[in-house]
Amino acid sequence: MTAPVSTMAAPPVSSNASFRLVVIGVISFLTLVDLFAAQAILPSLTKAYGVTPAQMGFAVNSSTLGMAAAGIAIALLASRINRRQGIWISLALLAIPTTLLGTMPDLTTFTALRIAQGVCMASAFTLTMAYLAEEYSGKLIANALAAYVTGNVACNLFGRLMSASLASSFGLEVTFYVFAALNLAGSALVFFTLKRMEPMSMTMAKSPFAAWVAHFKNPPLRAAFGIGFLVLFVFLGTFTYVNFVLARAPIALAPMSLGFVYFVFLPAVFTTPLAGRAVARFGSRPTFWASFAVAGLGLPLLLVASLPFVLAGLVLVACGTFFAQAAATGFVSRTATSERGAASGIYLASYYLGGLVGSAVLGLVFDRFGWAETVFVLALALLAAGALTQQLKEPQILEA
Repeated sequence: MTAPVSTMAAPPVSSNASFRLVVIGVISFLTLVDLFAAQAILPSLTKAYGVTPAQMGFAVNSSTLGMAAAGIAIALLASRINRRQGIWISLALLAIPTTLLGTMPDLTTFTALRIAQGVCMASAFTLTMAYLAEEYSGKLIANALAAYVTGNVACNLFGRLMSASLASSFGLEVTFYVFAALNLAGSALVFFTLKRMEPMSMTMAKSPFAAWVAHFKNPPLRAAFGIGFLVLFVFLGTFTYVNFVLARAPIALAPMSLGFVYFVFLPAVFTTPLAGRAVARFGSRPTFWASFAVAGLGLPLLLVASLPFVLAGLVLVACGTFFAQAAATGFVSRTATSERGAASGIYLASYYLGGLVGSAVLGLVFDRFGWAETVFVLALALLAAGALTQQLKEPQILEA
C-alpha cells in the first residue's frame, strides 16, 4: 500500500504548477516503488531461497520495520534536518541495499537489507511530506498531496508489474539492479527539481517525547493511530499471501501473469484522491465505515477458487484500504493542534508496524491453517478498525 497521505478538494492549477505536481507524483513513485515491487515476486523468491511462504513474506515485508523505526526517528529529528537535502540523500542511500539484494544473499542478510531499505524510504517519505506542508500554501497543499497519493498508488501497480516482468524475463538479480537505478533517478530528480528552502525556525518542546505523550492522551488521535495499524495489517496481509493462492492450483498463474493481477490497483488510482472530498461532505466516521465495508465485501470473494472472483475481491480490498488510509492521514493532520510532525511520525510508525505484524501473524495463520482462516483474521481486523472509528471526533478545519 501507498504510504499514508491526505487528500482534499482543491482549485485548478496553472500549467507550471501542474508540471510541479507531476514531478511530486514521480518523486512519490520512486520513493516507495521498492516497498511493493518485491511482493509481486514472492513465489519466485520463496522458491529461490527454499523457504516457506511465511518466512519469505516476513523477510520481504520486514522493510516495514525499518519504516516504522525511521518514522519515529524523523519525528524526533525532523526540525533539525534540511528537507530537500535529506530527501535526495535518503534516496541515494536507498540504492545501496537495493543493489546488494541483487547479489541474492542469505535470508538473514536479505531481511536486514529490506529493513535498511525501509529506513531510507520512510526518511524520504516523511521529509517530503514536511517539505510539501512548508512549501505550499493552504490552498495548494491539497493539490500537492493529491499528486503524492497518486504516485503512491501508481507505484503499487506499476512497481509490481515491473518487478514481475523483469524477474520473468531477466531473473531476480537484474530486477533488483534495475530498481537500484530507479532509486538513483529519484535522488537526482529531487536534487534538480525541488527548490532549496531556508532552515525553519522552530520552537522545540522541552522534551521531544512531550508531544508524543500529549498525542497519545488524545483519544481520537489514539484511535487514528490504531486504525492506521489495522489498515496496513489488512492490506499487506491480503496482498502478500494471495500471491501463493494465485500461484498454486486451481488458479495456477505463471509469474508474468501474476504481475498483471496488480491491475486491480488501477481503480484506486482514481478513487483514492476523492477521500478528502468524502470526508468534507459526509464526515470522517461515515467515510471510514464505508471504506471498511467496501474492503469487507471483497474478502469473501477471495475464497472463491476462480480468478475473476478473486480479482474482484482484490479490487474492493484495495479501494477500501487505500481510501481509509488517505482519510486517516488527513484526520491526523487536522486533529493534531501542535507538533504535527510528531503526530505524523507516530501515525507512520503505527501504520508500518501494522504491516509488519500483519505479514508475520497472517503468515503463521496461512502456513498452519490455510487461506480461509487467514481471510477470517483479516475480517476481524476490519471489524476492529470499524470499532475504533467510533472514537473519532470531527476536528475543526481551519481556513488557510
